[in-house]
Formats: sequence, C-alpha cells, structure tokens
Amino acid sequence: MKNKQRIINTTVICICLAVTFLAGYFLSVIQLLSWDIFISKSPAEWFKPQSVLYFDTDEIERDNIAAFNRVRSILGTRYYEQVDINEAFSMAIKGLSAGTGDPYTVYYTPEEMQQFMEKSSGNYVGIGISVHMDENQLLTVADIFPGSPAKEAGIKKNDKIIKVNNEDVTSITDADLIVKKIRGEEGTKVRITVYRPESRENIELELVRRSINIPYIASEVIEDNIGYIRIKQFDNDIAKDFENELNKLVSQGIKGLIIDLRDNPGGDYSQVVKIADMIVPKGLIVYTENRYKIRDEEFSDDRELNMPLSILINGYSASASEILAACVQDYGKGTLVGKKTFGKGLVQAIDMGFPNGGGFKYTVARYFTPSGKCIHGEGVSPDIEVELDEKFNSVLIEDIPREEDTQLQVAIEEVLKNIGK
Repeated sequence: MKNKQRIINTTVICICLAVTFLAGYFLSVIQLLSWDIFISKSPAEWFKPQSVLYFDTDEIERDNIAAFNRVRSILGTRYYEQVDINEAFSMAIKGLSAGTGDPYTVYYTPEEMQQFMEKSSGNYVGIGISVHMDENQLLTVADIFPGSPAKEAGIKKNDKIIKVNNEDVTSITDADLIVKKIRGEEGTKVRITVYRPESRENIELELVRRSINIPYIASEVIEDNIGYIRIKQFDNDIAKDFENELNKLVSQGIKGLIIDLRDNPGGDYSQVVKIADMIVPKGLIVYTENRYKIRDEEFSDDRELNMPLSILINGYSASASEILAACVQDYGKGTLVGKKTFGKGLVQAIDMGFPNGGGFKYTVARYFTPSGKCIHGEGVSPDIEVELDEKFNSVLIEDIPREEDTQLQVAIEEVLKNIGK
C-alpha cells in the first residue's frame, strides 16, 4: 500500500513538473514571438531548437521586437514565395549599422568582405577614375586620369555612377565596395551607367579595364618663380614624392609655393601628417578623439617651410586634404584660397572577427585641428573665397585654362604679395 502511494505521489510530482516546464516554455516563447505568431506554427515546430537575440530592456522597445517578429512571420507564412530568412537576416544586420546614420559605418556580408579584402596583384587595374561620395551618397567622379579608358569613353567630372554591370549601386553607401565592382582583371569589360547632372540623362558605357599608372602628384614652376604642386590623392608613398617634388622646385630657385588640393578626396592619414610636418613649425598637427575623449596626437618637428604659401581647396577637398589645409591655416603658414571643403573628419576601423566571414567597418573617432576644431560636417573655410566660372563645373582642374582659373590667379597674387616680406 505504501509503495502504491509512493508511486502515485511520484507520478503526480512528475506530471506537475512537466506541466510547469511546458507552461514556462510556452509562456517564454509566446513572450518572445507573440501569441499570433505562436499559434500560426504547427505543433511540430513548437519544440524546434530556437535562437534568441537578447537586448537590455532600456535599449530597445518591446513593440519593435514584436514588429520584427511579425514581419519575419509574415514573410515565412504569407509572402508570395519562399524567403531565405537567413539572407534576409543578413540584410537586417546591414540595417542595424545603417541605423547609425553614418554612411562610413557598414556591415559587410561574407561575400562583400572577401571582395573588400581582395588586392589586385601588380599595377592598379580599372578604368582610371578617382571618386568620392557626394552629399546624397552617390559615387561621384572627382578626377579622370589621362589616357585611361574613362577618359577615352568620355566620362566627365561630377558624373554619378549609378550602375555597375547593370547592378544598381545607388543604395551602397560605401565607396570602396562600388570601386571593387568596377575594378577587375586587365582586358575584361565592365558596363557603367552614369547620371550626368548637367544634361540630366543616364549614359551607359562599356569600358575595357586596363593597367593604370596613377599620377597622384605633379609639379612645375609657373610665373614669377612660383612653384606649383598638385596632389590628387594621398596614396601610401605620397610624402616621399612630395619631398622630391618640393626639393626639385627649390633647386630651380622658386620664391613661393602653391599646393593644389582641389578635388583631392583624401587618402593615407600617416602620409598627410608627414607632409604637414615639412610645412608647419614644431607643434601639434592633428589629433583624433574617441567616444571616451581619449586623444591620439600627431606632432611636427622643428623643420618648416620658409617661403610664401597658398593652398587651393574646394568642395571636393576632403579628409586628409582638410587635415593639411586646416593645419596650415591654424599655424598661419599659408593662405587658403577657393571654396569651403567637404567636411569629412572621421576615423574608421574594421572588425574582421566574425565567425561567418563577414566584417564591420565602423567609425571610432573624429579628427580635430590643432586649434581644436572638428572638421567633420563643418569643413575648412578658405581665407579668401573665390568662385570658379560655372562652365568649369565638369572640367578637370588640369584642363582649366590657367588664365581663366580665378582661384589659381588669386593664389598667385597672394604668394607674390608675401615674397620679400
């Protein structure tokens, strides 16, 4: 009798535990999914292994979680065709990074990360353009290299690249990803669709990729023994090239210098620091600051440029170009001539520790000038504002007739004023 009672008690306890477990399980699942979604599933799906995302209750509203789950449920049960939820979720991760509102913070899928990390062997192979993102996050042509496929095809400055091989790229906010799509093996074809603002038309072009020798720097002596150095972009050895070009000009007896940074989208941070070090006196060149107010500072030594200097800037001078222009302006080492710069002063890092092979490029800090001004969103204002004639809006800087280049002419006047002072 006692054994029978013990068996009954044990059975009741087991049933109660099982009911409690199931009730707790169903309650937690319903809280995560919502009742509507729960009852839409078959009993067999109730006990499938589940993956859960956890958020602190004070960082995301429950209604937003419910909305996410509802969309997922509708796509899984009512959408007109089967949806790859895993692929859709990958796009949701992109949406999470896009939610920062920062176009330089981007999640890369495994395929995109592989493409991003690929490096062309040998020379640069592509169509021969320099690009930047405009204020509407459209990839915009800033420069076309001489003798390149782009030059031969008639691509113009300020053309907006909207398709690559018939793929719409207007939703991609990372310039590097689009550039990787344009580059490829030498001799292969790439189809580019550009929007030309001046004529308001879309133009389709087919170009053959070629090895491009990129002339990022050039110098000459112009009128009245004034040296002129044009830097198109700060690549990874531009500082040495700049020093060589400057020494060559000095050996030719120049009395003043003009550095042209117009349409220069930026480039290597360490290289622009080295160039600034050759120009400004001993002191702070630039510093970055992260969310915790931790600063990383770059300093110059005693060496400095001792001759009148003008720097040409415009709305497409960005990032590293702005660092150099702002540093020279803060130290009073030269006169900035032209138009206000683009205003890109953010530092990015890449996290590659994703088990799926993806990656995450994100902003970690902001640039500040020696005087403590944040460049980002503000740009660098010229000391003397000078407009170019509108007819040159789509003309490369080197193709503007010198006598009609109003910005250059003012820069020359400023250098001449200071020669002999």
